[in-house]
Amino acid sequence: MSRYHRGMALTLYYGSGSPFSWRVLFALEHKGLAYEPRLLSFSKGEHRTLEYTLINPRRRLPAITDDDFCLYESNAITEYLEDRFPQPTLFPGDARARARVRRQREEADAYIGAPYQTLVQQLFFKKQEQRDRGPILDARSRLASELEMLERQVEEPFLVGELSAADFALYPFLIMFSRFALKEPELHLPSLIGPRIHAWMKRIEALPYYEKTYPPHWRS
Repeated sequence: MSRYHRGMALTLYYGSGSPFSWRVLFALEHKGLAYEPRLLSFSKGEHRTLEYTLINPRRRLPAITDDDFCLYESNAITEYLEDRFPQPTLFPGDARARARVRRQREEADAYIGAPYQTLVQQLFFKKQEQRDRGPILDARSRLASELEMLERQVEEPFLVGELSAADFALYPFLIMFSRFALKEPELHLPSLIGPRIHAWMKRIEALPYYEKTYPPHWRS
């Protein structure tokens, strides 16, 4: 049987450590859905095979199949899961509260995700002597500014009060700071995380399904 067989029910194709994959894992676990996880190896190029391209022509992770329906892009997947399986919700509250969840998620992608991507490219895909200090320092500065503002805004116990898609979008970006520090400790990226955000991260890590979502290759 093909690794990418689409005749099954809900299947998740994901990459270990990918923040976009992680938010979908969180969503699936939060909703208590039965699904088949298919871990694809970035290093082996399993997301670039012809078979996977039939599911996601952009050859990126994550993607899902739900019977014969294929969907990619993490935010679209999250919205689909919410529409298909409304409870427990990823967008709690009234229309204004749900709008805040979506706004927080978009802010995470735009203002945390963008400099995050710069650091991934510079620190993980280039040797130390090949790294461009300008983009690295600019990314750090942008993250510092954004996290200073976020520290003032974060609510309790979660970003907008109740656990939501916003929490699942932001957390995987911030936990990567400790991974970046392994590459360039002198950037002191973990120090950008203030006490309120740090306490919020600990609450995410206390979720009963957190360990199940943790990137497999980080355990080695």
